[in-house]
Amino acid sequence: MRQFGLIGFPLSHSFSKGFFAEKFAKENIELTSYENYPIENMDSFISLWDSNPNLEGINITIPHKKSVIPFLNHASTVVEKIQACNCIRKYNNEWYGYNTDVIGFEQSLKPFLKPYHTKALILGTGGAAAAVEWVLTKLNIQYQFVSRTAKPGVINYSDISPSIMEAHTLIINTSPLGMFPNVSEAPALPYEAITSKHHLYDLIYNPALTLFLEKGKQQGATIQNGLEMLHLQAAASWEIWNAKMPFDQ
Repeated sequence: MRQFGLIGFPLSHSFSKGFFAEKFAKENIELTSYENYPIENMDSFISLWDSNPNLEGINITIPHKKSVIPFLNHASTVVEKIQACNCIRKYNNEWYGYNTDVIGFEQSLKPFLKPYHTKALILGTGGAAAAVEWVLTKLNIQYQFVSRTAKPGVINYSDISPSIMEAHTLIINTSPLGMFPNVSEAPALPYEAITSKHHLYDLIYNPALTLFLEKGKQQGATIQNGLEMLHLQAAASWEIWNAKMPFDQ
């Protein structure tokens, strides 16, 4: 039996188990399972593998994308650069770390980009934000981090003026604000400054239409949630787990 899974805490919001169950059934992939492993901290990381000897690979979600890195024997170039890992493959009893968020985000975002999407606001500063930063740099899109706590390189939501909104026509929410069950929450933006030139991308997929996206849509912006990104990053994880040899990224 081949075994794969997801670690994080909590995992009530996760779509991965259902995605892979459907994939295995549709593609007649037998003797293969994908399970959720809710781990509150990384103290039980090694024991998870010890107690599941058939475990070949895992995905990593909030809050462990950064804290898992010290356990890796090998890290891809992307993981080393952004210090965020969401996919591990066990190979010859060693752990290889990858970041498939960058793959999913780039492939899902590119069809929506217009020539005037030259500057972006990244809402949040966690592991997912690091993946977004990597992709925007690759696409030559300037960006500004936004958080509830200002620090060097990061502005506070209260610092966002209408002129900043006008210049930054791409707005990406990487924070958990608005995620189920807290669906009445949204990043504190001056939504009245959003126009039809704006594109709002929310990495949240539950609910499909967050308050952040709804407010943007009301102003005429194009909107996008994180579901396609999740499908693409999951497909990339499966490719990594089934490659003949671990590969760089």
